[in-house]
Amino acid sequence: MTVPRQTLVQAAYESVRAAILDGTLAPGSRVTVRPLAEQLGLSPTPLQGALAALEREGFLITIPHRGYFVPEVGINDLLELYELREAVDGIAGRRAAAASGHASIADDLDVLLIEQRTAVGAGDLTSYGDLDLLFHRRIWEGSNNSRLLPIAENLIAQVRLGNRLSAQAPGRLPAALTEHAAIAGAIRSGDAAAAERLVRRHVKQASKALRRYLELHRDDSNDGSLSHALQATGGAGA
Repeated sequence: MTVPRQTLVQAAYESVRAAILDGTLAPGSRVTVRPLAEQLGLSPTPLQGALAALEREGFLITIPHRGYFVPEVGINDLLELYELREAVDGIAGRRAAAASGHASIADDLDVLLIEQRTAVGAGDLTSYGDLDLLFHRRIWEGSNNSRLLPIAENLIAQVRLGNRLSAQAPGRLPAALTEHAAIAGAIRSGDAAAAERLVRRHVKQASKALRRYLELHRDDSNDGSLSHALQATGGAGA
C-alpha cells in the first residue's frame, strides 16, 4: 500500500516541529534534509515540503546557500511579540464576541477548555500547548477578519515558544485556565468589550509570567538569547 504524499509531508512536519518545540533541534541548529530524512525513515521529497511549511510558519529560517536553521529568539523578541499579540488577539476576541455565531465559537472553546484541564491534570504539557494554540486559533478564525488570521497564523511558532516559557512560571497554568474560561464566557454572552479586555489581560499576564520565568533563570539567559533557558523546559502553553 502506498502512503499518500500529503500524509508523509504531514508526518515529517509534525516530527520536525516537535523536535523544535522540545529543544531536540535547538535554536541555531542547522536542519539538513538528507540526514534528517534518513533519521525519520522518509525520502527527501516530503521532508522538503514539511520544511517549507515550517519556514512559512516561522519555525525555521533559510540562509542563502546554507539551508534551513532553527531561528535564535531573543528575550526582547518575545516581549515585543507579546505586545503585538495583545493587539491582534484583543481585536480577534472583540470581533468573535460580536459575531453572529458567537455562541458556537464559545461552545468550541468550552470543549477545548475541558481538554486543556484534562491535559494539565495528567501533566501532559505538550498536549496542553497544542490545545492552547487551538483555543486561540478558534478565536482568530471566529473574528471573521480575513487579514487578521494570516497575521496571527504567522505568529504561531513564536507564540508556542513564548507560551512554552511562560507556562513554567509558578502558578501560570491554573491562572491561564481561569482566564480562558472568562474569555469563553464573554464571547458566549456576546460582550465584545469584555472579550477584548479579557483577551488583552490574558496575553499581558502571559508576558508577565515570561518575565518572572526569565528572572528565575537570569543566569541561563544572560546572553540575551533564550537558548539556555529553553534547555530546561518541556513543551507547554499559556
